[in-house]
Amino acid sequence: MSATIYLAATPIGNVADASTRLREILSTADVVAAEDSRRVVRLLRDLEIHAPGQIISFYDAVEEAKSVELVQRAISGEVIVVVSDAGMPTVSDPGYRLVREAINHGVTISVIPGPSAVLAALAVSGLPVDRFTFEGFLPRKSGERIATLETVRDEVRTMVFFEAPHRLHDTLIDMQSVFGDDRQAVVCRELTKTYEEVERDSLANLAQWSNREILGEITIVVAGAQPVSHTDSQQWVDLVATRVALGESQRDAIADVARELRIAKRDVYEAVLENRRSNQ
Repeated sequence: MSATIYLAATPIGNVADASTRLREILSTADVVAAEDSRRVVRLLRDLEIHAPGQIISFYDAVEEAKSVELVQRAISGEVIVVVSDAGMPTVSDPGYRLVREAINHGVTISVIPGPSAVLAALAVSGLPVDRFTFEGFLPRKSGERIATLETVRDEVRTMVFFEAPHRLHDTLIDMQSVFGDDRQAVVCRELTKTYEEVERDSLANLAQWSNREILGEITIVVAGAQPVSHTDSQQWVDLVATRVALGESQRDAIADVARELRIAKRDVYEAVLENRRSNQ
């Protein structure tokens, strides 16, 4: 059998969601590389599994160094399984460096699929799911967070974010500032657990709702921006032209129109530029 490392999804809350394949691999692996060894020990206990293999810590700070060791152990014939605290390893969790190291050495990467907070939140959100983008965790500082949100302000696909409960309120305020008061969003808390909560509303209302103590695992789903139509862009051009006629500079007019309509300044600029080209 060729050298193989298994990436195994673990329950995101409800231990009953553990798959048969997950139980089998945890029961037979030589090494279980866990983001948090204490949590995997608890999972094994809940699943009534006695793991004959070694459990090692595999978190961000040690991932690079231990990836080399794990790949060599796989090459030597040991069965290696990687698990995160919840969901799929490598998705906002350790594992990416190990996968790259394994690929570089010809070691097979096999996936044992299972629960996913991203897909679960999308499914219950009620927002379009035919196209979506996963943005992971946003920066902790507000200024950096706003700058990151600005890069996806005009994203038309549904967006999924992870967030820590103690930062949820501030993040929703920043989302409201960047995406607008009326942008629809969904906050999913403690998915699959006893106190599961799904709150659907505008960002303005969700920001108010979250101004309290929030506990548990958080996933935020945000509706994408409305696609820009030619009719909209002509309106922008007309508004800019009106302001310029009243004595405002074109640069200031573009900035003011963008701010008032809560759209990207570059979109207004490009519309004005395209209108100028078409009239030449």
